[in-house]
Amino acid sequence: MQITELRIRKVEDEGKLRAYVTVTFDNCFVVHNVKIIEGQNGLFIAMPSRKTVNGEYKDVAHPISPEFRGELQSKILEEYNAGHVETGPED
Repeated sequence: MQITELRIRKVEDEGKLRAYVTVTFDNCFVVHNVKIIEGQNGLFIAMPSRKTVNGEYKDVAHPISPEFRGELQSKILEEYNAGHVETGPED
């Protein structure tokens, strides 16, 4: 599976949240609302999630293997750090 497009939308004044990312795989499957977050040890990604009735957050979509998660995070943060970001509301 190849990451064929990344769209990064920077956010301001959202605490530790730095940006939302839309990831397209193989030009045929899209995952919205991947988040770039500033943590104690630097930037990391958080997958889209929803709040359960008991208050916990569960990922809606996520990589199964640690290797693919690392690859996805590396590519997203590389683009973010290179300044390839959009500003303003998502279209």
